[in-house]
Amino acid sequence: MTTPTGGDGEVAASGDDARRTLPSVRTRAESRKAGHKERKQLPLWQETLLLLVIALGLAILIKAFFVQAFYIPSPSMEPQFVKNDRILVQKVSYWGGGSPQRGDIIVFKDPGGWLRAQDTQGPKSGVKKVMETIGLYPAGGHLVKRVIGVGGDHVICCDTQGRVTVNGQALDEESYLYPGDFPSGDTFKYTVPPGKLWLMGDHRSASADSRAHLAAVDGTVPVDRVVGRAFVISWPLSRWSWLSDYPDTFDGVRPPGG
Repeated sequence: MTTPTGGDGEVAASGDDARRTLPSVRTRAESRKAGHKERKQLPLWQETLLLLVIALGLAILIKAFFVQAFYIPSPSMEPQFVKNDRILVQKVSYWGGGSPQRGDIIVFKDPGGWLRAQDTQGPKSGVKKVMETIGLYPAGGHLVKRVIGVGGDHVICCDTQGRVTVNGQALDEESYLYPGDFPSGDTFKYTVPPGKLWLMGDHRSASADSRAHLAAVDGTVPVDRVVGRAFVISWPLSRWSWLSDYPDTFDGVRPPGG
């Protein structure tokens, strides 16, 4: 009988000899299972630490580029905000060269001279400082006001009916002013410099805004001091609400020089 040969004339094993000489081959599924067995699982404390580091990194990233929390320390923006409200400020609207528009409620860093020294101090305890860094504790040294005029706008108070005008257009501010309050107890006539903003609180008689700082420190706020636009009251839950910028109030305002 002819002995079967393998390729290239080599003798091929058969039967029991073949089982003894051929190497074992793992299936793909078996290889994956073996790999899982060989991979060591991190101890629980290391997994927890890793998750905390990732969470902190995400929180800092969100605060730096997307959303930041602040609290309201005064009645200057009533009735929109009341003292001790917590608000969220989004920064996306002003990405890529975007800038605040008339009617926006913005949070901005003190341009100098608007706040007392004690009002610019942040939290003192270590835990609160860490929470402020990651955006879980409201930051100090900031203010919140409504944008009334942007660079180039001519703002005046008041017309014959006691209203604020912007570029000759009288503003109907009844929808957001504090009930019974008036547009301004101070008269002013000012052209906003390029790159700056004219800001006023909604509770005009209780707000030290651009009017109060006009003589000492220009009164306007540089756009680069703006942190972002307030978009929601987040606390207390009973006051949770989305915020409006009341665009109808400013719809008729012509562009500067228009």
